[in-house]
Amino acid sequence: MLPVPSKALHAVAPALMSIALLALAGCGKEAPAPEPERAVRTQLLSRDSAGLTHEYAAEIRARTESRLSFRVGGKLQSRLVNLGDTVKPGQVLARLDAQDLMLAQESAKANLLAARVNRDQMSADYKRFVELKEQGFISAAELERRDTAFKAAQAQLEQAKAAASAQGNQTGYAQLVADAPGVVTAVEAEPGMVVAAGTPVVRVAVDGPRDVVFTVPEDQLAQVRGAAARPGALKVRLWGEGQGAARDIALREVSAATDPVTRTFMLKADAGKLDAKLGQTATVTLELPRVEQIIKLPLAAVLEQQGQTSVWLLDPKTMTVKPQPVTIGGADGNAVVISGGLSPGQEVVIAGVHVLTPGQKVKRYQEPGAAAARAASATPAASR
Repeated sequence: MLPVPSKALHAVAPALMSIALLALAGCGKEAPAPEPERAVRTQLLSRDSAGLTHEYAAEIRARTESRLSFRVGGKLQSRLVNLGDTVKPGQVLARLDAQDLMLAQESAKANLLAARVNRDQMSADYKRFVELKEQGFISAAELERRDTAFKAAQAQLEQAKAAASAQGNQTGYAQLVADAPGVVTAVEAEPGMVVAAGTPVVRVAVDGPRDVVFTVPEDQLAQVRGAAARPGALKVRLWGEGQGAARDIALREVSAATDPVTRTFMLKADAGKLDAKLGQTATVTLELPRVEQIIKLPLAAVLEQQGQTSVWLLDPKTMTVKPQPVTIGGADGNAVVISGGLSPGQEVVIAGVHVLTPGQKVKRYQEPGAAAARAASATPAASR
């Protein structure tokens, strides 16, 4: 074997190193794993009919709920009721520190007494001047001045009486009194607070009719109002009750303006003889007329993709899926009513939709043991 010159080795070494690195890189890179063929449930579309329903979260409220407050300002001395207490007409709910009001009342009484004494003095003087006029000792003009002074004193007495009566009322306003039977649903002030006149202290739900209160989106208001005019279309079910416990209610009031935050309209329905507690959660169900020749899909078949509602369509020839935008027309129980985007005869994936990609290969899902059962049923026929 002939020796290789060192210069030749130096020239060939870089090329050999490059070949070796390429070989190592080729060995380290693994081929991508094939995408798994997923099993999916599908449904062949056909025309159907549905009685569309809308459900809204609701709350039981008193038809009349008053925020009671003092008619005068002052320091809240005591609050005699708590949340959930039952109140009766004339019951004292809270008291203010009435010391200043009582002093003002005493001042008004003193002014009344002074005005009465002044009136009595003017009355006695007038009687004496009448006698002097009859005897010719004073002129008619002087008697008229005395008469005017008496009438002014009488007017001042009436003014003092009214002021004393008003100040007495102000002192009485230091007690907050319930004017109707009901239940305390909120407490908005605590003892020690200085409250102004008209500041709510307690909220009382007055005994009497109850309302079912719920909100409706702007785009459904006309539909709800029109459908609710039909007898039996609007029903309510208290939270925790079964489907058969729904009761008919009648729409009573519709808000004239939307809520500035939620952009929904508030609706109130008469609860009638519904045995429900204040604040209890309920579900209002609006049943719309049945619609024929529509397409329904399970809720699990619909998904949101890039801001669009869509479903996965299966191509039976290539067994691949592709997204198809659809338009939702409403709900019928647990099914979704499709108003656009699909036609009868198409096959739609109804389970496993969140793990699919466009063009992915799939296979129809088969229940475990179904193939074995078909094979067992075919074996006797083959033996014959």
